[in-house]
Amino acid sequence: MNEVVKLSKKDRQDRILTELRVSTTIRISDLAAELGVSYETIRRDLEEMGQSGLINRTYGGAVVRPFGFEPAWNERFNAMTEERERIAATAAGLIEPREVLMIDAGSTTLHFARRLAAEAKNLTIVTNCFAVAMAFSTNPTITVLSCPGQYDSHEGSVTGPDTLAYLARFNANRAVIGASGITLEGPNDVHSSAVAIKRAMMARSQEHILLLDHSKFELPNLEVVCPLTDIHRLVTNQPPPAELGAALQKARVEILY
Repeated sequence: MNEVVKLSKKDRQDRILTELRVSTTIRISDLAAELGVSYETIRRDLEEMGQSGLINRTYGGAVVRPFGFEPAWNERFNAMTEERERIAATAAGLIEPREVLMIDAGSTTLHFARRLAAEAKNLTIVTNCFAVAMAFSTNPTITVLSCPGQYDSHEGSVTGPDTLAYLARFNANRAVIGASGITLEGPNDVHSSAVAIKRAMMARSQEHILLLDHSKFELPNLEVVCPLTDIHRLVTNQPPPAELGAALQKARVEILY
């Protein structure tokens, strides 16, 4: 009998996602036997992946996460904090004094906003996210312009025609956006209303920075935001998989991690 090769947590979770793409539903007992780890190890993996929005937990297993579903922003904010703090620190280092930034709603962009508020000076921020706006309240040198619109409690942000019209009034040095996932087609999101905001911010900005942790790699969702060629920089926490990395390189996206 061949000995089962022990995988790292990341490799184990990548294998789980691969299994789900093939069979759409899996059981903890089957995964534990296949990967040569305990039931509790797989259960913890699935709990973590569920909190990150990668899968939906079921009794005794998991199923593929629907393309149109994502946990609420405050649940996402508390997942993968170490990785997102690393992304936030790297992205904050790109920002220069007196720049104008457009920042959209999301758990990773909120980590970025908090880091930027602690380190930066003399910025102007345009945002549709209440939590992002509040993060900058600790820094009196930063001016915040908060968008009007229809409030979405699930995302902690405003969207809609009033928001889009407001964004069209401004020019920005950089748009800093998040995404629910990224594939060879480009970054994507589960909400069409959020996609419209990202596109509007990018249209008014000279540079487009995407903040996205490794769990979003090769993850499809409802709507594609833009092609990879529209992104100037991807700030993440580890290198993308080979095929995605090659596509990003071909699109001339600078990858920082």
